[in-house]
Amino acid sequence: MVKVRIPTPLRPMTGGKSEVETQASDIQAMIESLNGQFPGLKSRICDDAGEIRRFVNIYLNEEDIRFMKGKDTPLKDGDQISIVPAIAGGAEESVSADSRAGGCGENQRTRREAIPAALNNHQAFGSSKLGGRVQ
Repeated sequence: MVKVRIPTPLRPMTGGKSEVETQASDIQAMIESLNGQFPGLKSRICDDAGEIRRFVNIYLNEEDIRFMKGKDTPLKDGDQISIVPAIAGGAEESVSADSRAGGCGENQRTRREAIPAALNNHQAFGSSKLGGRVQ
């Protein structure tokens, strides 16, 4: 059996359970098994083509499966799976000099949108890309 941590937005589908157990040989089988126990759960995790949605992260024992074998990542008894909805910044936003104190008078995108872009590029960690100015 593997233990699967369920994020808050999906808990209504699991009867409020924050953690469930299932038998599965890999991530794909785990998703199918969970969908059998909790109908409709797969459509919240996967798109129409059956691929894990872009903004859903799945971790096996705290390691992102995208850097393993994705849906084909093998599972063994005792593994811990975490389903984590990605956190994204807001839409692009222009800030005018009139709406902020000490503005420079030019419209610019806010820095908050640089963070999700950097998080989507794991190679950016530890580089100057995170601290750079957003244009």
